[in-house]
Amino acid sequence: MSQSAQNQKSWSQWHARLHKRLKKNESLLPNKSTLLLAVSGGQDSMALLKLIFDLRRLYEWHIEVWHGDHLWHNSSHRFAEELRNWCHSKKINFYSIQAKKEEVNNENKARDWRYKQLVIRAKLLSSNNQIYPCTKILTGHTATDRAETIIMNLARGSDLIGLSTLKENREIEKNIDLVRPLIGFSRNETRQICDEFNLPIWIDPSNADLNLTRNKIRENILPVLDSIYKGADLRIAALANRFDNYSKDEIIFATITLESCKEKESLSRNKIINFPNSVRKTLLATWLKQSGVNKFTALQIEELNYKISINKPPGSCNLHGGFIVSWNKKSIKVELHQKN
Repeated sequence: MSQSAQNQKSWSQWHARLHKRLKKNESLLPNKSTLLLAVSGGQDSMALLKLIFDLRRLYEWHIEVWHGDHLWHNSSHRFAEELRNWCHSKKINFYSIQAKKEEVNNENKARDWRYKQLVIRAKLLSSNNQIYPCTKILTGHTATDRAETIIMNLARGSDLIGLSTLKENREIEKNIDLVRPLIGFSRNETRQICDEFNLPIWIDPSNADLNLTRNKIRENILPVLDSIYKGADLRIAALANRFDNYSKDEIIFATITLESCKEKESLSRNKIINFPNSVRKTLLATWLKQSGVNKFTALQIEELNYKISINKPPGSCNLHGGFIVSWNKKSIKVELHQKN
C-alpha cells in the first residue's frame, strides 16, 4: 500500500471531527503530551485508541494503553493477552494489571479501583519522563454513557450537579486530568468507527448482565427513547452541558450569598429562612459541600429545607459519611461524627 493510501486509511470524518474539537480546546490534549489510555477492548475504547493513535503524528503525543482485568468472566485473561498482542503489533506501549476479586465486586468499587490504578500508572510514567509528564488519562466514555448516567441520577433524585455528570475533562488528582475525548460521539458512532477500520472488539459478557443498573438502562430504556426520538442519547448528553453551565452559575451566586449568612462555625438559620424555597435549597446544598459533605440527594435537601423553615423545632439529621446536621432556633451546624 502506498504512503498516500495509508494516510487516507488513517483519516476519516471521525478523525476530522475529533481533530476539530481538539483545535477548539487546545488545553484538552496539548501537543507533546504523554497520554494514558484506559482500554477495555470494547468498541468505545478501541475507537478512542484508533483515533488517538492516528492523530498522534499531528500532536506528537506519547501514548500508552492501560488495561484493567476485573476477572469478571472466564475469558478476561485471554482478552488481556489478545489486546496486548494487538497493541504490540501496532508498536503501542501496553500495560495491564489484574484486580483482586474483593476490589471489584461491584460497579462502584470497580470504578474506584480503575481510577486508583490509572493514577498510579500515570505518576510512574511521569517519573520516567519528567520532560513530558503524564497529566492526561483518557477514557472511551461517549455521549451514550453520559445519557445513561443522567437517567440513572435522575431516577435517584439528583440535583443539577448530578445531571451535569461525565464532563469532558475533570481533575482526578492534582496535576492529573481525566479526559473523555469521545463524549461528543454516540455508541452507534463508535461501532461505525470499529467497523470502518476493521478493529478487533473484545465484548465483556458482564455487559449483558441485567442485574447491573447501567446495563438495564442501556438495554431497556435508551433503545425505547431512541425509537421514539432518533439520537435521543446525543440530545440528553448535550443537555448535561447546559446543566453544567447552570450549576456553575448557581454555585457562584450561592457562594457569594452564603458569605452573608455564615457565622463562626455555623450557618445563620434566621437569615437563610428569609430566602425563597428554591434559593434556600441551593444555599444548603452549596454549604454542605463546602463543609465536606460530598454525597446527598435532592430529597435529603428537600427534607432539610422543610425542617429548618419558619416555626419548625430544633432537630438533626444524618448524612452520608458520618456527617450530622443539627439546628436550633438561631443556627445550623454540620459536624463529622467520630466513631470510637
